[in-house]
Parts: sequence; C-alpha cells; structure tokens
Amino acid sequence: MLARMNNEPEQQIGVGSPDAFQRLWTPHRMAYIQGENKPSGPGAEDGCPFCAIPAKSDEDGLVVARGESVYAVLNLYPYNGGHLMIVPFRHVADYTELTAEETVELGELTKQAMGALRSASGAHGFNIGMNQGSVAGAGIAAHLHQHIVPRWGGDTNFMPVVGHTKVLPQLLADTRRMLAEAWPRG
Repeated sequence: MLARMNNEPEQQIGVGSPDAFQRLWTPHRMAYIQGENKPSGPGAEDGCPFCAIPAKSDEDGLVVARGESVYAVLNLYPYNGGHLMIVPFRHVADYTELTAEETVELGELTKQAMGALRSASGAHGFNIGMNQGSVAGAGIAAHLHQHIVPRWGGDTNFMPVVGHTKVLPQLLADTRRMLAEAWPRG
C-alpha cells in the first residue's frame, strides 16, 4: 500500500495480499542471493572473482587502488555507499596465510582507504573486518578480503532497520572514480 497525499491507502499492484507495507524493489540483489559471481569451488581456477578482477581495467573491475601485493576494490553488493574491500592478489583463504609483506600492505591500504573515504565522502566512522570461513559469514571464503564500510551519523534509518533495504545514492562506477581521485598519492 502506498499513502496518497490525502492519506488514503493506494493498492500497490503485484505485491500479493494487501498489507500495511510499502515495498522498494531491488531486483539487482537477486543476483547476489542466487550466487552470481561466486566461485564453483575453493581454487583460484574455480571462478574466483577476486583472482579475475586484477586482470580487468580499474574501471571494469571497480578497482580503486593497486599495491604490490593487495588491491582495493568496491563491493558489488555494498552495505553502504563506498563499501571497499582490500584483497590480496594471491589466492589465500586465511589471514594466517598472508606473508609479512602482504599483512603490512593490507594495513597500509586500509589506512589509505579510510583517508580516501573521509576526503571524498566525509565518512564519520568505519566498520572494518574479515569474515574468516563460510560459517563466519564469508560470501567468498576461499579468497581473503577485508571489508571497509564507511558510516555516517544517521545512516541507519528505517530503510535497513525496518525495510531490510539499503538505498545507495550513487552508481558504483561513479563511486569508484570519486574514491580513486581522492586516494592518497604516495
């Protein structure tokens, strides 16, 4: 049902039985739910998107920055606008498998990502973390990736809390360009 200007409910066609809920359709999320772009197995050769991304152009792969052993890429299915992931080029599943150099660079790119997000979008805070293993929530458990989710005061409103829907105000290509331009040059 949708409320009209005169507060009379309006029937929303195609939603099933009438109820008090309004719906914001996000059919692009169905690809994620159905497992699109997920590897068929644990190996790098099993369709791992994190192994395929570095071979693409930055624009096509949504890569924001590249280091020697890790890269920063936008999440295709973001929790918030600007949701980045720091990913090692090497196909490893567990944080303990990183070399000392990879660990240091992962930390450095995380700091750079935070700076770029603050500069480009005025992020107030961040959720940063890794889901190690599928039982811990890793969507692609076979290839380590650290999430950097920018947060703003008031970004948790009724849409995600009640509607279980995230409204993203910018296309991923535009977000990638904005963050790449704000990325610290060093």
